[in-house]
Parts: sequence; structure tokens; C-alpha cells
Amino acid sequence: MPRWEQGTEERLREAALELFLEHGYENVTVAQITERAGLTRRTFSRYFADKRDVLFAGSDQLPAALADAVLRADAGLTPFEALLSSLERVGDTVAARVAPHAAQRQAIVDSSTELKERGRTKFAAVSDALDAALQQRGAAPPTAALLANVGVAIFRTGFGRWVDEPDTATCSTRVREAADELAHALDHR
Repeated sequence: MPRWEQGTEERLREAALELFLEHGYENVTVAQITERAGLTRRTFSRYFADKRDVLFAGSDQLPAALADAVLRADAGLTPFEALLSSLERVGDTVAARVAPHAAQRQAIVDSSTELKERGRTKFAAVSDALDAALQQRGAAPPTAALLANVGVAIFRTGFGRWVDEPDTATCSTRVREAADELAHALDHR
């Protein structure tokens, strides 16, 4: 059985990011990525389904991670408190994983309609998972759906702000700030 080299996935990811930034996402092929990384198409396929997956790899785990965090949150917390606590905890985990390339990745996603749509689809799955978890905690279905969508907005805002300035605060701090900003805006309506 052939041995896979250490760091292969990272080499592919770095090659793809470099090429996407140099030429634009739409103008880069998997063949170019593998050539830049000094690897084969077959090796690429072991790690990624397609070139979009380079940017979204691991994101399929986010819905389950957030739902699990909501379900494991202290039973004494309100549904919103459990949601916010989960967004902060999982946000820091995600941030630690993507930190080296978060700003580059976001710039590439922001430059492509296709990738922005893929991101929206991924966050729809997060919303669905949060909705189900909040209902399991006892929230009424309409409330769970509302909180899930609000939670996604808070997470996306906080995470985006962390990406813009990762050295000034943790992702969880940015998530909390986004939630506080929303609360403040609602207090002044």
C-alpha cells in the first residue's frame, strides 16, 4: 500500500490559494493546482472532491459541531444563551483550524459568485442543524428556526470580523461583540 506524504493536503491547499489569488478562482484548474504542488490529480482526489472543496474542506463538519455544542450546553441556559455559548466555543475551534489562510480564503470566496453561493448553502445546513438542536433542547419550532437564523448571522458576522483582524481579538470575542451589537440595536428600536 502506498504511503501518503506528510503535509500533502497542506501543499495542495497552499498551491490552490496561491493560484486562486494570482489568477482568480475561475481561471484555475485542478491540473494547475497539482502541478504547482508537485503532485498528481489522483492525490488531489484523495483529499478534495473538486477545487471548491479546497476552500470549504471541513465545513461539512460545522453543522454537527455546532448542533452538538448546543445540545451539550448547560441545561440551565436559555435557548439563546446555549446558542451563543456554542457559537463562541466552536468559533474558536474553527478559527484555530483556518487561521493561517483565513483572510486569503475569504478574499477568494468574496471574489466569486459561485463560491459565495456555496457558502450560503453551507450556512443553510448550519441553520438547519441549529434549528433541530434547539428544538431538542425544548425551543418551540418557530423560535428555534428564528434563533438558528440569528445565530448564523451572528456567527458569520463575528467570524468575518475576526478574519479581518485576527490578531486583535479571538473569534469568540468577535462573536460575542456581534451578539451584543444586535442586542443593543434591538434595545434602541
